[in-house]
Amino acid sequence: MTTPPTNDAAIAQWNRIPREVLEAMEPDGDFAKRHLVNPVLLRMLGDVRGRRILDAGCGHGYFSRLLADRGARVTGVEPTDTMFGYAQEKERALGQGIRYVQADLTRLPALGDPFDAVVCSMVLPAIPDWKPALRACVQALRPGGLFVFSVNHPAFEMLLTTWREHGDYRLHRYLEEYPIPQLRATDFHRPLSAYLNELAALGCRLREIAEPGLDPRTAREAQDTTPGIESYVHLPNFLIAAAERP
Repeated sequence: MTTPPTNDAAIAQWNRIPREVLEAMEPDGDFAKRHLVNPVLLRMLGDVRGRRILDAGCGHGYFSRLLADRGARVTGVEPTDTMFGYAQEKERALGQGIRYVQADLTRLPALGDPFDAVVCSMVLPAIPDWKPALRACVQALRPGGLFVFSVNHPAFEMLLTTWREHGDYRLHRYLEEYPIPQLRATDFHRPLSAYLNELAALGCRLREIAEPGLDPRTAREAQDTTPGIESYVHLPNFLIAAAERP
């Protein structure tokens, strides 16, 4: 019998990420975050000045720092020693007033007053037992607060890989949940309905879903170093949603 994956095992995988990889993602994440994910997250959040925001699963803290630069009062939660330590180190150097807390999202400690907004970017697909994490994000909000999350688009998760191999996109499994081994850790495929139905079960009101595509000019500039990047012009590799807590 195969042992089910655990959150602790997933955290252990991510804890092995090399420091040079984190440094390479300064100051605004990798290529996809910079061009596809960040602009949508920031637009959905709107004016964050003076707002109390939780960056749930903040990793090495780059998005927390982007929010603090825009005037938000940020708390970042991260379970891994490696990325939590890096985020703290950056805060000591920059003094942005970000509070970092080391914790598993499924076992959040008390974080003070409810938040105006919670961001959970590219985190839920990395968590085997993800529903308690999503529930904790929603419960951390004040009534009417905004929950914004991004995931690999469930219909186009392996977009770049299959496009490079076939010149188009091919998908053979969608409806069930299954692990997707990645370079550094394992992600988990779930159909879009799993995320949206869980939001509905928590009473959230969906405000927007975005499926960002890459600007053709940006794709042309990157095609020599990233073969197949034109696939991001035609199909969405990411899905970003905004919902309100009742």
